[in-house]
Amino acid sequence: MKEPKKILLIHTGGTIGMEGSEHLEPGHYAEALVEQLPEYAGFAHIDSVVLCNLDSSDIGPRQWRELALTIARNRAQYDGFIVIHGTDTMPYTAAALSFALEGLDRPVVLTGAQRPMGALRNDARRNLADAIEVSTLPIPEVSLCFDGVLLRGCRSCKINTRAYHAFDSPGCEPLARLGVDITLARHIRYPSAPFRCCPEFGANVIVVHVTPGIMPGTLNRLLTGDPAIDGIVLIPFGVGTVPCADSDIVAFVETATSRGIDVLVANAATGKIDLPLYENSNVLSKAGAISGGEIRQEAALVKLMHACATYRDRDERIEYLRYNIAGEMG
Repeated sequence: MKEPKKILLIHTGGTIGMEGSEHLEPGHYAEALVEQLPEYAGFAHIDSVVLCNLDSSDIGPRQWRELALTIARNRAQYDGFIVIHGTDTMPYTAAALSFALEGLDRPVVLTGAQRPMGALRNDARRNLADAIEVSTLPIPEVSLCFDGVLLRGCRSCKINTRAYHAFDSPGCEPLARLGVDITLARHIRYPSAPFRCCPEFGANVIVVHVTPGIMPGTLNRLLTGDPAIDGIVLIPFGVGTVPCADSDIVAFVETATSRGIDVLVANAATGKIDLPLYENSNVLSKAGAISGGEIRQEAALVKLMHACATYRDRDERIEYLRYNIAGEMG
């Protein structure tokens, strides 16, 4: 008989362990979630640790750093990791761990729930059971497990606040589907370099959504704040177009890049940023913006935060931003 895999469950909070009928708040029993699934006692040896007990809207760079370091410190002792997390910012944390844990050689699975474990008709039990199973499989990626699918963490986004099918990874097929059988995809990534943990994230990065009729001068004021911003994620229309006739967006990008501020162009829709395709998108490339390919806006923000904190040399940052680190760009 095979030895059960050793799994470390790291609790950060979220709906899955909350209490209350009207206004949900972190529950005190959350660290004992695994006890709700006694049938898994012999399937895997599961230890648990409570990193924090927060609503996911309060989770950011400091908690990402602590999570990455916790996984790195315990990597030799465990075959896989489960991170219990609230749904609202789960894709951001999944992206952060994807970039912080380079050369990852074992599963790191994020999961949570739309309804708490103690509620009737909850999705918490299935999501946790699925996460336990996939954390024992040879899927050495940071992933998000929810409603019977396993998504690449750095391609995931929240698509619904009320349905159990709350997440998707547009343009990227699930890493696994969990039905009667567990079917693994062929595009699972495997490490090509030694493991290293780079857990730092900068905070002075902003997201700018291009909108019709944006007022001249509005954007340039973002460049005069104190403290100065380090990076900008620009969300244009379609494949990367921006208004050029009566807008200062191109001048804004030129000013930012001339000051050493990195501008990463990301997509809010399914598809790929293709700056050379149209004149109204090629202007961004000429202004010094960096194409993010298929990167989602959540992953783009986190990747730029990671680049700004990890690479002081601008050429190194640009090279990093153009490189497909964890499958985030396609």
